[in-house]
Amino acid sequence: MLQALFWSALTIGLYQLSNLIHRRRSAWWTSPMLIAPSLLILVALLLHVSYRNYITGTHWLVTLFAPATVAFAIPIYEQKTLIRRYWPLLAVGVVVGSITAIGSSWMLSTCLGLSDGLRLSLLPRSISTPFAVVVSGEIGGTPSLTAMFVLVTGIFGAAIGECVLAWLPLRSALAGGALFGMGAHAFGTAKAHQIDSELGSIAGLVMVFVGLLNVLAAPFLARSFH
Repeated sequence: MLQALFWSALTIGLYQLSNLIHRRRSAWWTSPMLIAPSLLILVALLLHVSYRNYITGTHWLVTLFAPATVAFAIPIYEQKTLIRRYWPLLAVGVVVGSITAIGSSWMLSTCLGLSDGLRLSLLPRSISTPFAVVVSGEIGGTPSLTAMFVLVTGIFGAAIGECVLAWLPLRSALAGGALFGMGAHAFGTAKAHQIDSELGSIAGLVMVFVGLLNVLAAPFLARSFH
């Protein structure tokens, strides 16, 4: 019981600390999603605590992904005007982007000779975490590993997204927002909002639609990759 309280309090406390650091020094490398896990790993290594012991004490935090997933309905409702205006392009982009992300993950993991468990855990890396852990569990992956792959994808996607946007001949907010939302999910959406509000709104929509599509497609993916 004390161990569970300790790790839960430490996780929340380190996140709050890293959030404060990010407010004072806003950069991709000060993201709470990068600093907090790094500090937690460091503490766990110093105390010789296994991941199994850590997750036993903090599993209740993982259950909060469920209401977080439901909350994604809010930005969809708020951007209903954008959806009505661009729904054909959004639909095509989400489907093509999802196929590309899953296909590239599968080919890369196959070329690297990764085990089936790692390969399946890597497939949902381009989906926002609440959706990705659901998909990972459905297709036979390890949700905790998937969460780490999502974290790395989001951080680096947001970091290089602006450079890619400047290099590619994309001039519309729709194209740029789709790039951030598809390539770097929540991190990309936050970065897109820093650049332009409409860009961020479209990135958020794409992020949510990609998550919903992949959750619905999870049973099909499970049959396809087994």
